[in-house]
Amino acid sequence: MTKKKVSFIERMAEKLGIIPDLHKDEGDAPVPRLTPEGKLTNFPDRLDDWEEYEAKAWPVRKKRRYTIVPTTCFNCESACGLTAYIDKETMEVRKLEGNPFHPGSRGRNCAKGPATINQITDPDRILYPLKRVGKRGEGKWERVSWEEALQDIAGRIRKALQENRHNEIAYHVGRPGHEGYMDRVLKAWGVDGHNSHTNICSSGARFGYAIWYGYDRPSPDHANAKFILLVSAHLESGHYFNPHAQRIIEGKMKGAKLAVMDPRLSNTASMADYWMPTYPGSEAAALLAMAKIIIDEGLYNREFLEDWVNWEQYLKARHPGVEVTFENFIARMSEEYAEFTPEFAEKETGVPAETIIEVARGIGEAGTRFASHNWRSAASGNLGGWCVSRALHFLQVLTGSVGTPGGTSPNAWNKFKPKFFDNPPPQKWWNELHFPKEYPLAFFEMSFLLPHMLKEGRGKLDVYFTRVFNPVWTYPDGFSWIEVLQDESKIGLHVALTPTWNETAFFADYVLPMGLASERHDINSYATHSGTWVAFRQPVLREAARRMGKQVQFTYEVNPGEVWEEDEFWIQLSARIDPDGSMGIRKHFESPYRKGEIISIDEYYQYIFEHTPGLPEAAK
Repeated sequence: MTKKKVSFIERMAEKLGIIPDLHKDEGDAPVPRLTPEGKLTNFPDRLDDWEEYEAKAWPVRKKRRYTIVPTTCFNCESACGLTAYIDKETMEVRKLEGNPFHPGSRGRNCAKGPATINQITDPDRILYPLKRVGKRGEGKWERVSWEEALQDIAGRIRKALQENRHNEIAYHVGRPGHEGYMDRVLKAWGVDGHNSHTNICSSGARFGYAIWYGYDRPSPDHANAKFILLVSAHLESGHYFNPHAQRIIEGKMKGAKLAVMDPRLSNTASMADYWMPTYPGSEAAALLAMAKIIIDEGLYNREFLEDWVNWEQYLKARHPGVEVTFENFIARMSEEYAEFTPEFAEKETGVPAETIIEVARGIGEAGTRFASHNWRSAASGNLGGWCVSRALHFLQVLTGSVGTPGGTSPNAWNKFKPKFFDNPPPQKWWNELHFPKEYPLAFFEMSFLLPHMLKEGRGKLDVYFTRVFNPVWTYPDGFSWIEVLQDESKIGLHVALTPTWNETAFFADYVLPMGLASERHDINSYATHSGTWVAFRQPVLREAARRMGKQVQFTYEVNPGEVWEEDEFWIQLSARIDPDGSMGIRKHFESPYRKGEIISIDEYYQYIFEHTPGLPEAAK
């Protein structure tokens, strides 16, 4: 009998004891596979002309012909790969599946990716540009053209810039989903207008990491680790979701131990070797107790500490009377952390001291192959939560597992940074509505204070963009936001860029429909695993139309209704703000290929990909 290919799912199930190990003895007679070969591993090999039977037509055998277009998901920040199956007869997206060539997700998507089809076909989605005709929040709208909306909004921005009211223009975003695009736009306008939701999302963890090494996210190599420590539920609900889950399980299959700090018995905790149900917000105490054990028991990486830690400066500043030797540094560190005993941590966290000791020793023994991650959860959900990520990374430093195989790197080391065709200079203005001067240590914009500062008269907004962002629902004081959104003396023009209705869009002057994952351009690069990659999100119907020989100028010509995309919208809006180039804005949106002409979206990404190392050669 021919040896059959074993699926990844089966190997994982065998390793975890979910099904019997069918390969424990290669000398055994072949066992029939539980899953026939190919069901989990075969993918279409003809993307431009794929045929398969229509499932809903059963028992009639009805064949459908598809063109399959790759894109990326937009239902979380992992940007997993998707392939859209477009019916060549109706030119409709019929379904979305995983893309096996995507380096982050590798074709293994969670349910949110294929569920994009439900968003595309949502009967309540916004399909056309709308302008308010009644009072704000009254729910009275009229359909307008894109050109009418562009001219009105551009005229208002132009007037504000000409009157030197740069700080009255703001762009407030929820989930960006792209790399560096809006930074270019706002710099080109000369506006310090970027606001975000980060200070109620992940700024606590970001700050803890940033004060260690200047980067605000970790990039763990879970797949090659010997010990993995997670603070929260990364297998099912924590960054980076599915791509991390794959690598965590791969690490376990190779023998790695997994410890999980999570107050809940989550799905992630159920897979752990050590479940540490800490009291919420107490995690730093357990982490510092582990650090004490690693120091006291000599489990630290001396070579790494000597080379990369400023221990000499520490001794000179904190202990000037002590001889500057590494041994004295370790002795002083032991004194510094003497109070953080396992018993102290047990009282603070509720986790048994014995468990803390065992996990600490496991981390120390893993050495440079210790991977960890925290993003939101404990570090962002508790007062002083930045200490959690700071203490967590301390364990990486002690073990020397920074930038190593199986260790944890700064995220920027594994991030692709595109080369743009033009780079506007930094803005000359600092907008205190975003960064109030009384909060000098704010790591991101103090966005939750915006309505209160507007009510206090500390400024006003003439043009306010909300993009995939719903502060009325997101922030705890939603009625404060409603109050200022209704007041035209505080917010002159509110433009909601959104694919769907939400509580904030109800109070907009323009509601402009923007594309979903399969209806827009973006590039993505995230710390999903130990490697640098870039993915291209593209409007799949536009690409399908191109394959059919149709010329498309703007994405809204092929998307459902007149749904557009931000990338093209900002280019065209900027061109109308400065139509003759006299304001110095237009030049930042002119094509590098056609002198004096506004850049097209194809040219924008053509330039990036032409300047992506290795890509032009690989594409030949």
